Amino acid sequence: RNMGLKVRPKMSVWKYLSLGYLIAILAGSVLLVLPFAARDGHTSYLDALFTSASATCVTGLVVYDTVTHWSLFGQIVILGLIQLGGLGFTTFVTILFMMVRRGNLGLYERRAVMQSFGGTRLKGVRTLIKRIVAGTFVLEFIGACLLSIRFIADFGWARGIFYAVFHSVSAFCNAGFDLLGRITPFSSLSAYQHDPLVVLTVSALIIVGGLGFCIWGDVFDRKFNLKKCQFYTKFILVVNSAILVLSVILFCIFERNNAAFGKNFGEKLLSSIFNAAAARTAGFSTSAPEALSQSGFLLTVILMFIGGCSGSTAGGVKVSTFAVIVMGMWANLRGRRDITLGKHRLDYTLVGQALAIFVAYLSLVLFSTLVILSVESEATFAAVLFETVSAIGTVGLSCSLTPALSIVSKIILILLMYMGRVGILTLAFALRVKRAEPAVRHPLVDTLYIG
Repeated sequence: RNMGLKVRPKMSVWKYLSLGYLIAILAGSVLLVLPFAARDGHTSYLDALFTSASATCVTGLVVYDTVTHWSLFGQIVILGLIQLGGLGFTTFVTILFMMVRRGNLGLYERRAVMQSFGGTRLKGVRTLIKRIVAGTFVLEFIGACLLSIRFIADFGWARGIFYAVFHSVSAFCNAGFDLLGRITPFSSLSAYQHDPLVVLTVSALIIVGGLGFCIWGDVFDRKFNLKKCQFYTKFILVVNSAILVLSVILFCIFERNNAAFGKNFGEKLLSSIFNAAAARTAGFSTSAPEALSQSGFLLTVILMFIGGCSGSTAGGVKVSTFAVIVMGMWANLRGRRDITLGKHRLDYTLVGQALAIFVAYLSLVLFSTLVILSVESEATFAAVLFETVSAIGTVGLSCSLTPALSIVSKIILILLMYMGRVGILTLAFALRVKRAEPAVRHPLVDTLYIG
């Protein structure tokens, strides 16, 4: 009995997820504003907040070059925020619950985990969490071992190993933070543009991290027999592979005369593979976005907007959202009643949800671009659009605009990064007020012409 006392219900899962990332960002900003977090002992709170938001939201936009401004302590804090943002706030809280409660998770915690990773089954959450953590660390360890081959030779044992771990975590979590400003500030991976070991390792980590934990978990369960995988897994793998291959081909065509992509076909192909992978929310670059052709620049913006897969470390509107919109459009233009995919049929309500997400992202990008252009008088439309799409897509690629932005523009980008990581739907559900549906519905409109 509660003895007449009112029991306050738990906050919704949506509010729990939204608040969790906000707390992590604020905690990270407090650590980064400490004097010993920076080499010169000084960082403004806004810049510390921006860096914390970028790391927690696994974006990669920076106001300072990471290695030249932040001390070892600051770099470790950033690395920790990237790992937290990549695995997800819910994962760390769930692990804590499992330790305190000796593995017993309530329905609320199970729902939070499933919402974070795009799963549907509430059973087996403990196994899912263990697999996510183990899989993440194993893949990051393999990536670090491969990268250390190059970095130890270039920077020595201690620094080389730390650089390898940092870049492996940053790549798998699709964060885009780098420590190679030691060579040239804000240069990202340009020094290794034609190094297959570094480029292909980082690209592979980006792709695997952007697929999502449930996807490669299902592939692993089926012992890599794709025919036995769930429909969603096969659907995502096909669409994601198609986008990746098409992007590589288009970059090869668009940048065939671009000296920044390399001198021969092999170098251009390597650069095309990396750009196709990195533009999907990683934030690393081997050549400046400004060096791209106009068609290559626009392709990069489109890829940043699409992003990766649901339940992954990637951002954007997501591959599934984009695919559902395209299939819905194609079915509608052909006058089909159903959206069919092989032997399956998609519900039209999914198209409405996908369109809502697409329009919401597009509206935020256009509105933010409009406001920043009104504040930054010297910034070009292309650079600002690139920056806003990069922020809400949690990509991190930049036209070197971020460090020069004003306070208002930085705050806008912080909000975009936060919304991009949490997700528009999650944020909308967290902020909505429950209201009862009216018993009486309004009559349908007789005639409304579209198109």
